[in-house]
Amino acid sequence: MALIPCAESAFTTNVVAAAPVLYCKEALEKSTTARAILINAGQANAATGDAGYQDVIECSHALSELLQLNPEQVLIESTGVIGQRIKKDALLKSLPDLVNLLSSTVHGADSAAIAITTTDLVSKSIAIESEVGGTRVRVGGMAKGSGMIHPNMATMLGVITTDAMVTSDVWRKMVRIAVNRSFNQITVDGDTSTNDCVIALASGLSGANKISSFNNSDAEHLQACLDAVMQGLAKSIAWDGEGATCLIEINCGIFVSPYVNKKKILIDINLQAAVYGRDPNWGRIACAAGYAGIPFSQNKLQISLGDTLLMENGQPLPFDRAAASDYLRKTGEKHGTVVIQISIGNGPGSAQAWGCDLSYDYVKINAEYTT
Repeated sequence: MALIPCAESAFTTNVVAAAPVLYCKEALEKSTTARAILINAGQANAATGDAGYQDVIECSHALSELLQLNPEQVLIESTGVIGQRIKKDALLKSLPDLVNLLSSTVHGADSAAIAITTTDLVSKSIAIESEVGGTRVRVGGMAKGSGMIHPNMATMLGVITTDAMVTSDVWRKMVRIAVNRSFNQITVDGDTSTNDCVIALASGLSGANKISSFNNSDAEHLQACLDAVMQGLAKSIAWDGEGATCLIEINCGIFVSPYVNKKKILIDINLQAAVYGRDPNWGRIACAAGYAGIPFSQNKLQISLGDTLLMENGQPLPFDRAAASDYLRKTGEKHGTVVIQISIGNGPGSAQAWGCDLSYDYVKINAEYTT
């Protein structure tokens, strides 16, 4: 079976990219297929120099021998403390047992999702099943991430798989689109890490007809499935932000283009702090929208917090501040979703972004990260 990895654009943009990121980029330049992914949690193997890169090579070669694969067919993901190399000896010693424990069971999948977590409070996995071209196909994935979350991408690892049959060029385009609609639309703290990586594999084992063109209903259906899985994982990461009490969902409407750069709408720490403080400070929303890099007339700006309309046609409106604050409080108590609606023009586009509130616990978690 031929597995097709995602485009290399689904990696961190941090210049100090971790050794496994550099390795995966190089491997995917040589081959359009991969067969295995080895993940370690605890040591990021970033900023570790030549020795850290050699660790990756030795681990990939050791696993490829056990699985009887070419070394470039084994990809590596790492997460943990930056500056620490993989505990290579322990990892290499454990590889035979890991290979023997490989399974396609739900328990095996759940165990893997739990094993890759670090400061995450919960593991993150999702799977859906749908018909594509009259054949049942599945798309599933797991991810980890809780802090240092901000596009493009975030301090997160992700693995997506499908049994659909799709050509490499079409699959890579699908993955790139799905990543931009999901993992590149979340933030926790405005911090882009060194290890961010999402790898997506397509096996073709469903027996469905091969999707070789992007412009047909089968491709659109598979894209929708891929979007749903990645967005589910992305929202789970933002929801599980370090110290967070709620998810923030920004629904941005009436853009000139549906995929403009709007990520800065959510990186405003003042807005995140206001949500944590249950302060319906709509001015912080307006401010963040204003420096998101999207040209618009402020006379067209409209803002709603939940069901409460705060601004329309650029004009602030009287509103029940106590009720709006109560909405934020009750949402936080339920660990729910604070919904913010923004409209900034009269074009056809729309998009979503997700983040979380910023609490005292976030500082505590990161102040004591290595102590």
